[in-house]
Amino acid sequence: MIKGVLKINGKVAMTPPMGWNSWDCYGASVTEDEVKGNAEYMANHMKEYGWEYVVVDIQWYEPGAKNSIYRPFVPLQMDVYSRLIPAPNRFPSSKNGKGFKPLADYIHNLGLKFGIHIMRGIPRQAVHLNTAIYGTDIRAREIAHVNSICSWNTDMYGIDPTKKGAQEYYDSIFKLYSEWGVDFVKVDDIAYSDIGFEKYHIGEVELIRNAIERCGRKIVLSLSPGPALIEYADHLKKYADMWRISGDFWDRWDDLYNAFEKCNQWCRYVGEGHWPDADMLPIGHIGIRSCEHGLGDRWTRFTKDEQMTLMTLWCIFRSPLMVGCELRDSDEWTLSILTNEEVLRVLKYSHSGRQVLRYGQYIVWSALDEDGSYYLALFNIGPITSNLDLQLNKADIPLGDYLVRDLWRHQVIGTVNQNINLEIPSHGVRFLKLIKK
Repeated sequence: MIKGVLKINGKVAMTPPMGWNSWDCYGASVTEDEVKGNAEYMANHMKEYGWEYVVVDIQWYEPGAKNSIYRPFVPLQMDVYSRLIPAPNRFPSSKNGKGFKPLADYIHNLGLKFGIHIMRGIPRQAVHLNTAIYGTDIRAREIAHVNSICSWNTDMYGIDPTKKGAQEYYDSIFKLYSEWGVDFVKVDDIAYSDIGFEKYHIGEVELIRNAIERCGRKIVLSLSPGPALIEYADHLKKYADMWRISGDFWDRWDDLYNAFEKCNQWCRYVGEGHWPDADMLPIGHIGIRSCEHGLGDRWTRFTKDEQMTLMTLWCIFRSPLMVGCELRDSDEWTLSILTNEEVLRVLKYSHSGRQVLRYGQYIVWSALDEDGSYYLALFNIGPITSNLDLQLNKADIPLGDYLVRDLWRHQVIGTVNQNINLEIPSHGVRFLKLIKK
């Protein structure tokens, strides 16, 4: 393992990051105008609720990207030091060597933060051309691990972390990102691999963390894809700010159903500066230029009850929230579930969130608020609406008199002492705050 400086700037993500990512609606093909438009919407309608990151997902350096299907082995936009740079036909402000700085400045002027996606490693075209590495006399071929490749994208070779120049290369790209004003970097093909001998790329994770600490700017480090392996949890906590615990999450009930067990498995690793990531929120208008699973332009297939279940689980688990829709098309419903202050308070100020019961068609999670109140999320994963009768002590809540508030309905629904009995819709949730009287 690589020894280096760890988080000398202190923790960055003290609460789970909240933002927008271009993938679910635009795949690899998002443009500067689309990024700006979504940032403006966030600034005007969501910033006050804690939404702040605007993230350009994969292949911003690919001039010919049209959707979510990657074109294999095509020329990529790259500087003379083997570093990928924005495609100017898609990001016009990047022309003349300006990179993402003008776009990042625009985002910052809205009071928001700017992020990008990268693939781990070094561009294959840099290796084939044997281009230079900034500040060294080393060339790209000397650090490439040509057998360490991604199974679903041809842009990169992995980097051999034992080679001289490996750290210097990662230092060089994060120096560039720091100069651009990048606040968030999502690194892909690194948290889990489905090809080769290395399921988690420990060496490159450590190189990247070292590079962030040396770049002079606080940057959130997000690792993808999932599912990350639980045996690496302590390493992930030490080196990353957030990491994916699932494969790509889409608007399918099966994906949401499976998320319950993943969140249950990872909840003990949740904490300030290290957030297991249950993946993006595929709600609203998505798939605009996406071909995932044979689907395309659509509004989310999740029902309203399923969307509330999704937001509730993500918030009580305290997953980062990255919404993937075209924000400017949001209807009143979509905006309302993204800006529910009572629900988002659970994300920001609760702790000890965990599954306390699972039986039959019911799953129950609890958490504590910093004000001493309790949260209860009562989920019905079954096919029919039904009543749940729950004894508080079975949810690890001391018996006593509590005022009960429904967070989605914004209303007090009564007082309880020992039992809660509520109707819960199929695939739905009742999200409660219990306030000691």
